[in-house]
Amino acid sequence: MQTENRKLTLKNYIGYGTMDLFGGGAFAIIGAWMLYFFITYCGLTPVEAGSIIAIARIIDAIASPIMGHITDNFGRTKLGKKFGRRRFFLLVGSPLMVIYSLLWISDMNYWYYLTVYILLEFLAAMVLIPFETLGAEMTNDFNARTKLSTIRLIYSGLGTFLATFIPGRLFEIFGKDSPQVFLYNGIIFTFIFMAALLITHRTTWERKIEEDMIEPDGVEKVPAIESIKKVIIDLTSTFRIRSFRQHLTMYICSFTAMDILNAVFVYFVVFSLNKDAVLAADLLSIGSLLQMVCTILFGWLVIKIGPAPSLKISYIAIITCISGYIFLYFTQPAYMIIALYAFSVILGIGKSGLYYIPWNIYTFIPDVDEMVTRKRREGIFAGIMTFTRKSTTALATFLVGVILQESGFVASATTQSTTAINGIVGILFFGTVGLVGISLVISFKFKLSKKTHSIMINEINRLKNNGSMEQADDETRSVLKALTGWDYEKLWGHNNVGYQNKRQHFEQQDFKQDMN
Repeated sequence: MQTENRKLTLKNYIGYGTMDLFGGGAFAIIGAWMLYFFITYCGLTPVEAGSIIAIARIIDAIASPIMGHITDNFGRTKLGKKFGRRRFFLLVGSPLMVIYSLLWISDMNYWYYLTVYILLEFLAAMVLIPFETLGAEMTNDFNARTKLSTIRLIYSGLGTFLATFIPGRLFEIFGKDSPQVFLYNGIIFTFIFMAALLITHRTTWERKIEEDMIEPDGVEKVPAIESIKKVIIDLTSTFRIRSFRQHLTMYICSFTAMDILNAVFVYFVVFSLNKDAVLAADLLSIGSLLQMVCTILFGWLVIKIGPAPSLKISYIAIITCISGYIFLYFTQPAYMIIALYAFSVILGIGKSGLYYIPWNIYTFIPDVDEMVTRKRREGIFAGIMTFTRKSTTALATFLVGVILQESGFVASATTQSTTAINGIVGILFFGTVGLVGISLVISFKFKLSKKTHSIMINEINRLKNNGSMEQADDETRSVLKALTGWDYEKLWGHNNVGYQNKRQHFEQQDFKQDMN
């Protein structure tokens, strides 16, 4: 089951990364402006606004792992064989991006916004989950995958920068109180996202369908009920891989911390620091621009010192920045503006690593899983990552709305009570520093690196070439135990991880014959 290692050119790197203009841009806008838009221009309460995001993401969290399962198996269909089991969904998703514009029409009712946002979340799952598998599909090489992730996150940073910069300029043109700014912004980004999907579709590829999708002769098709059972078992089995558990914890905690930061930052600047929304947009855009540039630095760091040490740098920078913001709130110094920009620079550096490194790590997780199960399950891991993140993000976003309302926050008011302002400050500090702190602790235990990945890939290739498990050296056994959480003797399919079916039985029988 060897991956076809075609040569990656600059065109492929750039084309692959373009897709994350949507991943970075769409949800940066939503994170920074949606609650503000709903509460200020749509007449919704903080709880109503928070519930829209929470409900939609909970529904989508259920759909996302199913989408991962679909893409893993879509190659068996006629459409999958013709257009690809991953890239087909990018092609279909491009014209559907018009949904994004519909989200930013003001003065509609609660049910309109809930319906449109649910559709947008479904659309995002349909295109992002297949996209997230492509790095692992296109190459096995550690450096090449790291470069793909670097280019991807540069585009994500560009999308985040545009998501914060363009609204600020539109506010200057149409006025700070114009709801039309958000609609015009939505239309602009809709066309950007449409083009991005098509470019990525044209410049990427997948593993040959024949490698992963051909069923052995005599294996029966899985019935519908059994298929549902397979999905559930495969999804839960991902948590039995140590590296994935650690990675997922860091990813969920740190990304949710940034969601909380994005949700309250505008309110913090406007009400806690008594500044305006244009400054908030400019601060976010400065950080986002630096984030885009520093992604290259973190790409270099991951190759030189590894993912875990690079994550530590990122997390410490973010904790420093948020602490700095809180310091400015309590001291109200004369150099407030200069300090805000300085801390936003630190935030941009930290966020570049926080956003980049987990998605770089993700591309290697299916290799760890293959060492355990002898299967390629990129879609399942992408689906469970999306499921867990959207579930926790939905809860966090809803709680932000509840805390704001319970602290006395008044929608559409130009000033807020001391209690409401303290609520904003508390959310910003405890919601971000607390979660990033958890990620920092886990990073000290994470062992996946260029060296350990190379040892694992060499062992996978040796076993695929009919090598004997008894011949594995002590270093290999130790490294694989640290990465997988399993004793070496229980790796390579000698376990009950994932769905057990006839196909696996035949493969294990063949393997045992090879061993003999």
